Amino acid sequence: MNRRNFLLTGAAAFAVAAPAKTRDIRKAIMYATVQVPGSVLEKFKAVKEAGFPGIEPMSHMTQSEVLDAFGATGLKAASVCCNTHWKQTLSDPDAAVRKAGLEGLEQALRDAKAYGATSVLLVPAVVNKNVSYQDAWTRSQAEIRKAIPLASELKVKIALENVWNQFLLSPLEAARYVDEFESPAVGWHLDLGNVVNYGFPEQWVRILGKRITKLHIKEYSRAKRDKQGPYAGFDTPFLTGDNDWPAIMTALDEVGYTGWGIAEQPGGNSVEGLKTLATAMDKIFAS
Repeated sequence: MNRRNFLLTGAAAFAVAAPAKTRDIRKAIMYATVQVPGSVLEKFKAVKEAGFPGIEPMSHMTQSEVLDAFGATGLKAASVCCNTHWKQTLSDPDAAVRKAGLEGLEQALRDAKAYGATSVLLVPAVVNKNVSYQDAWTRSQAEIRKAIPLASELKVKIALENVWNQFLLSPLEAARYVDEFESPAVGWHLDLGNVVNYGFPEQWVRILGKRITKLHIKEYSRAKRDKQGPYAGFDTPFLTGDNDWPAIMTALDEVGYTGWGIAEQPGGNSVEGLKTLATAMDKIFAS
C-alpha cells in the first residue's frame, strides 16, 4: 500500500469510527399532553418511565402535589405553561380582565420558581374582531412590563410563544416585540410546529437567535391541512410531517441553542405512546 492509499484508508476508517454529533437539547414533555389516566404523580411516573428527564407543568396546579411528584420521580421542570393566558388575555379591552391575566402570569412565575424552572410560557396577546393588532401590541407590552420586576427578582424568564393568535406572525416582528422590552427577563418560547402552517421554523430560529429560551417540539402536515383543515395538520406523528428537522437542527446549532426541547404532540395516552414520542425526539435531535 502506497502512502496516498494508506492516508485515504486511514481517513475513511476514522470517519466511520467518529462518534455522531450530539446536541445539548434535553427532551421534556408538556404536562397537558400527557393523557395517561391517574394522579399528578402517576402521570409523572409514566413520563419518567418513558425516558423523559423533564416535564412542563401548568401553572395554578396544587404546588405541594407537583413538588411531591418532582421529588418522587426526579424529573426536572423544563418550563411552566401559564394556565390563564387564553381566558384572561393581556390584550383584552377590559382592564379587569387584563389585571386578572397579569395576576395569572405572576402566579406562573412563582410556580416556576418553586419547581426550579427558569421560564414561563406566555401567550402575550390575542388579536380578534374586538382587539386590533396595535391595541394587542401596546396593551400586552404594558402588562408584561408590570411583571418584569417580579421575573427579574425570581430569576425566571417570561418566554413568549408563537401560537395561532393572529399576532406576531413573522420572526422579524417577534424579535422586535421582545427587543422593545429592553430586558433580559423577556425571551421567546419557540413552537416549531405552529410555524409550519405559514412559514419555516429554521428561518424563525435564525432570526430569533439568542432570544430563544425554550422550544416546543411539534409536527405539522400541510397535506392534512389542505385536505382536512388547518388543525388537522397537527394530527401527524413525529418525522412524518413537513418539519425539516435536519434544517431546523442546523439552524439551532448556528445560533448556539442549548436547553430543553418540550414535546407538545399527540400520542401520550399510554406509557408506550410516551416512549414512542421520546424515541422519535431522540432521532429529531440527532438529525
